Amino acid sequence: MIEKGAVFPMFYLPPVEYFININRYKPDILIEREEHFPKQTYRNRANVYTPDGTLALVVPVSKGSKNHTKIKDVKISYDFEWQRLHWLSLQACYRRSAYFEYYEDEFAIFYEKKYPFLFDYNEQLLQFILKSLKLKIEIKYTDSYEAAYPELADFRSSIHPKKEIDFNQKTYFQVFEDRKGFLKNMSIVDLLFNQGPNAINYL
Repeated sequence: MIEKGAVFPMFYLPPVEYFININRYKPDILIEREEHFPKQTYRNRANVYTPDGTLALVVPVSKGSKNHTKIKDVKISYDFEWQRLHWLSLQACYRRSAYFEYYEDEFAIFYEKKYPFLFDYNEQLLQFILKSLKLKIEIKYTDSYEAAYPELADFRSSIHPKKEIDFNQKTYFQVFEDRKGFLKNMSIVDLLFNQGPNAINYL
């Protein structure tokens, strides 16, 4: 069966499931740019593996960014030093991983530079991750909001922190798996820092 492509939301350090599907439906990938911002999704949060289990890293957004704000217009809040907190958390979680140092310097830039808009920040991170994974994809963006795409697989609401993943995820080595076992569908950084160049083969 020929896959006809897919539409994806723009996430912050998306989960592994996101990239498995991008790899499956490439090269016809469409990113949603016109939707209204839904709260408590991966659009501004990512799950990482800590010694105590899953930790959600949340990018705070400006108070005006309610559900009626378009995703491309949502502004990041810098009322507290969340970038420093996220970077310290990533270091604490993955300093012992096999490939953290390999990507460290380029990742650090995203926690030093201030980006006004969430979508732009996530987009730059996504481009960097795709390059790191060696996934060559020319991303296209929506020009208007469509409630449904009959010809495309639609992942805008199906990949969600509160939904069970509907595939049997293969295991790979995780730094703290001796404590909590294998944790499914962590942020792509978990796969990247633990597997490095082999991540693409995993996907």
